[in-house]
Amino acid sequence: MAGSKTDAFETDILELIFENADLAAIGDGTGLQGSSTPGDFYIALFTGDPTDTGSIAAEATYTGYARKSIARAGAQWTTASGVTENTAAITFDPCTGGSNTITHFAICKAGTRDITDLIYHGDLTASRNVSDGITPEFAAGDLTVTEG
Repeated sequence: MAGSKTDAFETDILELIFENADLAAIGDGTGLQGSSTPGDFYIALFTGDPTDTGSIAAEATYTGYARKSIARAGAQWTTASGVTENTAAITFDPCTGGSNTITHFAICKAGTRDITDLIYHGDLTASRNVSDGITPEFAAGDLTVTEG
């Protein structure tokens, strides 16, 4: 027998993870509490699928690349119907040399490249070539995560 989360609980989980919102009335009276210091997530770019193993072998390598920090807060993310999306543009530093064709992204726990700490990953709707002078960016609402 297998079970699955309800739509409402999927939304609650995403709000806890991304918006640091309390998930009330689960288990005991206090539920699952958001962090007292919510911290940041780090968005990473990839030239290939990191898969569910969280492989960092294909993380971007162009000159100027660094993971981009985004706060775990309601001002940075919005969640509805089991989907979380970024509320503002996520802009990376410009490429200053080399090039990569970016096909995937990941949400990580740390800002250091070469650390295997992915928690969510996905593919881009279209690959993006990044070369000298190009500044990669996710427009508001372009980076979405679903729970399910």
